Amino acid sequence: MMAFLKSDLFLRFLGGFAIGAVGMFLLQPEEPPMFGSTAVAATQSHGAAL
Repeated sequence: MMAFLKSDLFLRFLGGFAIGAVGMFLLQPEEPPMFGSTAVAATQSHGAAL
């Protein structure tokens, strides 16, 4: 087990995971996308067209 934990394959995986986790936190949008507002706007515009 210790040989696997010190292996190059595991260390590269661990490094890639750490870089990916940091990237996910740094690249998050400031405001979450509002999926409901587009659906409501689409149904309102469709109802107004009738």
